[in-house]
Amino acid sequence: MKIMNILVSAFRALQRNKMRSFLTMLGIIIGVGAVIAMLAIGQGAEYSVKQQISSLGTNVLIVYPGSQQQGGLRMGAGTMTTLTEDDASAIQKECPAVAFVSPGSRSGGQVIAGNMNWATSIEGTGADYFEVRKWPVEYGELYTDQDIKGATKVCILGKTVADNLFPESSPVGQNVRIRNVPFKVIGVLAKKGQNAMGQDQDDIILAPYTTVMRRLSHFPYLRQILVSANSTASIATAQRQISELIRMRHKIAPYDPDDFTIRNQTDLAATATATTEILTILLASIASVSLLVGGIGIMNIMLVSVTERTREIGIRMSVGARGRDILMQFLIEALVLSLLGGIIGIIFGVAGSSAISNIAKWPTIITAFSIILSFGFSIAIGIFFGFYPARKAALLNPIDALRYE
Repeated sequence: MKIMNILVSAFRALQRNKMRSFLTMLGIIIGVGAVIAMLAIGQGAEYSVKQQISSLGTNVLIVYPGSQQQGGLRMGAGTMTTLTEDDASAIQKECPAVAFVSPGSRSGGQVIAGNMNWATSIEGTGADYFEVRKWPVEYGELYTDQDIKGATKVCILGKTVADNLFPESSPVGQNVRIRNVPFKVIGVLAKKGQNAMGQDQDDIILAPYTTVMRRLSHFPYLRQILVSANSTASIATAQRQISELIRMRHKIAPYDPDDFTIRNQTDLAATATATTEILTILLASIASVSLLVGGIGIMNIMLVSVTERTREIGIRMSVGARGRDILMQFLIEALVLSLLGGIIGIIFGVAGSSAISNIAKWPTIITAFSIILSFGFSIAIGIFFGFYPARKAALLNPIDALRYE
């Protein structure tokens, strides 16, 4: 009952100065709302990056040619001509941790269909490419190993290319010309959207890599080998097996550097996730400053309240109130301010996150953790910054307090 009496007294004291109480809570409201909104933006960005990386495929490793060196200058990964079709076949046959392998070649140019044209990239792939990338066709069919062996002039359009070349009809069964070479369209890929670098994954044409190498690029080496490991746990094993196999095939001495580069999806995901986590922490830290400012506001107002109510404190002590009762009363008043500010701040934070998502089209994710963290922080702020004024009130001398004008 004593606690209830103290709560009632605290609410009455706050109601006597409604505007002052609201302005005091405003710092907590802004702080809690900002923390929730910033965490929602950061976690939304992290989820978006993970989704974009997962769109690359399942348990993916990419084998690139190594770096060419000219006159002491290293030209960067992919500049050597070292990867062959036999390397890809050997990986498929001799690496137990590997599930699928897709040799890759690349070209580009203007694609013409009737009176329409579109500049895009042409990716030469193996038949396993669609399993590695987990990328089905929206309609039509996939090319097969027979198309690969025969270097058949067939292709599958990305959604962006299909929409631009055939805006009013189905492209399946129709012909397109790529560098004056006619290709029959056999399918249209399902929409993928942007990748982690912001590039449109649907702005692409896929064709058998043998066809691209012999009829378009006229380049006898592979640009890359796309590999899918048996499972997430076997990615490291697959990478080691591939590295050992290619070093052996390319007759690389034990202490000589690789003439190829292997990148895996796990490393890419870890780097991107670490970046977004740092961003989330930074945003939340900046927003937390508002909570500290709100806490300072609570301390300031409570000190003013103690000064204004000095005679009231003296009267309470003279009729039997103990120091801890006075301490509890002022501490609860500070806590009520921070609690009400925290509740309103949560509402504003959730509403603000939804507004940001709808207006700016940024992905936002509001979690129970962010709400509990913000609310708990607001309570801690109220207790921490309310304790000093409450203790100051509790230590007042009753006689001096009664004499205070």
